[in-house]
Amino acid sequence: MILPILEMLCSRRIILASGSPRRKSILENIGLKIEVIPSTFEEDLEPSGFPSLQDFVIETCYQKALEVACRLQKAGESAELIIAADTIALDGKVYGKPGSDDVARDMLNKLSGKPHQVLTGVTLMWDCNSPSPVVDKFCEITFVHMPTLSDAIISSYIQTREPLDKAGAYGIQGIGGCLVEKVDGDFYNVAGLPLHKLCQHIKKHYEL
Repeated sequence: MILPILEMLCSRRIILASGSPRRKSILENIGLKIEVIPSTFEEDLEPSGFPSLQDFVIETCYQKALEVACRLQKAGESAELIIAADTIALDGKVYGKPGSDDVARDMLNKLSGKPHQVLTGVTLMWDCNSPSPVVDKFCEITFVHMPTLSDAIISSYIQTREPLDKAGAYGIQGIGGCLVEKVDGDFYNVAGLPLHKLCQHIKKHYEL
């Protein structure tokens, strides 16, 4: 719960290093004032180069935060906090954003009828203009259960265009929520930002 420090946070510059309207909405719905500066980090890290997929998503979101921090430094600007996140779906294979109908169809067919994991890495970076910014990184895992999806349902969903920019080819906060039977863990994590753990980590920083 960040309610005791919400007024203070609203008086500071907080940057979301993501163009995701879902992440922005999650943060604004708890009362935070957010400035969006999407990171231009290429997101080209190779998952196989990391000890675990948790490490992979954490490093990806850290690089997103770092890119925005470097841009602010070059512009002579600062911020109280930069928030960056990266979300993937996992079913023995990493599923990011499909980007095309065919890839979305393939992802949904593979996720159909069984549980899968959704991992979101989060980086919180305070005092980004400082020589030694304070960085907090973590990962949250949620289990999502999908029923068996017919070809007709998958085709109809793809026609909405919603899945193309969503990790795992579905948006749980939109029409894609109809494809989800059960969630074990943080619902918001599947939407792109683990709200409970995020608030815990922010509150802990100001208690130090």
